[in-house]
Amino acid sequence: MNYNKSILSKLAIPEQIPSFNAYIEKSIIDHWDLDALTDYQGATLQYKDVARKIEKMHILFENSGVKPGDKIAICGRNMSHWAVAFLATMTYGAVAVPILHEFIPEQIHNIVNHSDAKLLFVGDVVAKQIDPEEMKAIEGIINLPDFSIMVSRSEKLTFAREHLNELFGKKFPKYFRKEHVSYFREADSEDLALINYTSGTTGFSKGVMLPYRALWGNLDFANHVLGKHIKPGDNTISILPMAHMYGMAFEFIYEFIAGCHIYYLTRIPSPAIVAQAFTDIRPCVIIAVPLIIEKIIKKKVLPKVSSAPVKALLKTPVVGTKLKAKICQQVYEAFGGRLYEIIVGGAALNQEVEQFLTDIGFPITVGYGATECAPIITYDDWQDRAVGSCGRAAIHMEVNINSSDPQNIPGEILTRGCNTMLGYYKNEEATRETLVDGWYHTGDLGIIDEEGHVFIKGRSKNMLLGASGQNIYPEEIEDKLGSLAYVSECLVVQRGDKLVGLVYPDLEEAKKNGVDTKQLHNIMEQNRNELNATQPTYQKLSIIELLDKEFEKTPKKSIKRYLYK
Repeated sequence: MNYNKSILSKLAIPEQIPSFNAYIEKSIIDHWDLDALTDYQGATLQYKDVARKIEKMHILFENSGVKPGDKIAICGRNMSHWAVAFLATMTYGAVAVPILHEFIPEQIHNIVNHSDAKLLFVGDVVAKQIDPEEMKAIEGIINLPDFSIMVSRSEKLTFAREHLNELFGKKFPKYFRKEHVSYFREADSEDLALINYTSGTTGFSKGVMLPYRALWGNLDFANHVLGKHIKPGDNTISILPMAHMYGMAFEFIYEFIAGCHIYYLTRIPSPAIVAQAFTDIRPCVIIAVPLIIEKIIKKKVLPKVSSAPVKALLKTPVVGTKLKAKICQQVYEAFGGRLYEIIVGGAALNQEVEQFLTDIGFPITVGYGATECAPIITYDDWQDRAVGSCGRAAIHMEVNINSSDPQNIPGEILTRGCNTMLGYYKNEEATRETLVDGWYHTGDLGIIDEEGHVFIKGRSKNMLLGASGQNIYPEEIEDKLGSLAYVSECLVVQRGDKLVGLVYPDLEEAKKNGVDTKQLHNIMEQNRNELNATQPTYQKLSIIELLDKEFEKTPKKSIKRYLYK
């Protein structure tokens, strides 16, 4: 197989990868008296409290017959006890199976059964939705809020839970101290650590098998790029689902090991709730999907700077520089006023928002990854990034563009290195199709410049074919359409040889400005004409259709394209 462009990371994979669980153990000991996990506007656990709860979970596992290597599933909204259940599973040597709580009950049942999970932790909402009879092999279901037993099919499990405090007291007759913290050490960095079922936008999830080396690779990456900016005791917010690798790796695992104080919103992260949390918590770094950042910028910032007089002032040399600095400070304060940078991933950042934030010097950057890489593939610090790029190959990773002219002609993005998965659980065919000669085939299309910056041009699966054989990447059209008046969310689909823009309008803004349905349709027609003026003939929209409700999305807020084809 011949690949035309290869950018190797500067840091090679060490021959002996350190124990991942050893980092968790060290963090708990080093940060014993610091605040660790807080349910926003609720209770706080210090690192020593987390250690105590982990130990009780270990006693529960041991006395109920769970062995290292057994699968333990976790399904619930972000909360402190979700983190405890995950850490207890990992440090016991069991294999964690995080499940997105937004999945419908049938999907949860399928994943629990497919993964061969022995135990299942569930949040309060999930507990009311699932049917234990659809998961006949499970030995027990444990409630996350209080670790009580919801279902037990094992006398050992029932006994262990009923006598947990007694068993804990016998093991630690005086009191539980730092020196008692000693966790499972993986025998080999290739050992299976967790199975993460992809949210996906095109059908049924696949179980991604991630080894300990992939978790370490992402942890080591985060430590290299953020270690000098994040200190023990710093505040962070967990917004993304911890069951998704992006949220797990960079809003939970790294921050916990760095000694941070992590806040869980424990509710749907609407822009209003998130904005208030930024003000209250003042995080040191923000990890997010573009949708959250874009909505805050579009609603709170852009209206103030889009008037003709302000635009004119911004172009003047001296006044413009001072005004940009003032605007940047206001935006900075809107995100808490203490962060080093915002890292956006999971989807492309809107070009208008990105250009605006770049122009005012705001610290934002874009990373790129996949569940199959746990997740990081490319990244650049905000001070080094190229506008429109998703960064360069992360440490321990290598990137290729499968194209005859990778600087100009998009090709599939391929990657290999420390972070890549072992394969898909019980799916050798999909593994063979996706992992070829050690290279993970992302299914994404991109180009790469001379400095190694990667620019994503769309999903190869999303690519549309024009009437004369032209390749059409709908994401590029959607980015421009999404910047136009009263467009909240959008999608471009193909019907025959015509392109159609589906738009969920900003109804709140329309109502505020007294814009009725007929006027909204007229505005969309103006938008279509404005957009088409910037597009080649084969990429022009024939019509814009308005939707009366938001697009169906995956938990990481990607639109489920397959529902709208």
